[in-house]
Amino acid sequence: MSAIRPLFVVAGIGNGSGTGASSARLFGKLGYRVALISRGPEHLNKLANEISQNGGEAAPFSVPDYTPASIRSAFSTIRTQFPVATSPLRVAVFNAGYGVWKPFLDITEEEVRESLDVNVLAASTFSREVLLEFTKNDLEQASEGGKGGSRKKGTLIFTGATASLRGNTTTSVFAAAKFGVRALSQSLAKEFGKQNIHVAHSIIDGTILTDRTKKQRNDPAWESNADVHLDPDSIAKAYLDLVEQDSSAWAWEIDLRPAHEKW
Repeated sequence: MSAIRPLFVVAGIGNGSGTGASSARLFGKLGYRVALISRGPEHLNKLANEISQNGGEAAPFSVPDYTPASIRSAFSTIRTQFPVATSPLRVAVFNAGYGVWKPFLDITEEEVRESLDVNVLAASTFSREVLLEFTKNDLEQASEGGKGGSRKKGTLIFTGATASLRGNTTTSVFAAAKFGVRALSQSLAKEFGKQNIHVAHSIIDGTILTDRTKKQRNDPAWESNADVHLDPDSIAKAYLDLVEQDSSAWAWEIDLRPAHEKW
């Protein structure tokens, strides 16, 4: 690993059929080295092998949970595999999450704690590790082969949800956590923008087509109609658009929904 190439890090890939995995595939095809952080080594290894077999360079970094210690350990191990000198971190996506959809009085203390730990504390810890590297970066060089441009040190993206903007009858705890992630991202965007670090938040306003939602819906008509669900590959393209925005006109927040979504 001698040539300098940009590094893409994503936390949260699930079973490999959603936003985190699609983003990793896309940036891997574009020449980024890819570091995958997630629970579940089976899916991590499968995705890393897929990216590598398609001409990319990816490595899995399995974590037992999204505690601060586990996230810090993952970043330390990443730098053993991808040294800073040859793999400057340029893009990071926090896509991990924990959802609770229940009436408020049915929610347990453990579920409240888990939601806040995964959605807020983990996002904060991930951000700290990323921003410690971004602040040490020089502006991106064309010779790296990345997409950030010459006036940017790096891009940090958070995957949000409809619940990032409004609560509902069964989203009290989930919305509280997603509100927190949105506030975190906005605060970081304001604090680090003056250092040419781009922080963005993406509101996913609709149902993403994944293995899990296909099983839940069990509706071939819904699966085949691109106007009624979000395609994770299309979300990944929107994330690439954020990375490609230059410092004269970049977005803190975007919202993505299918054409026929009610909003």
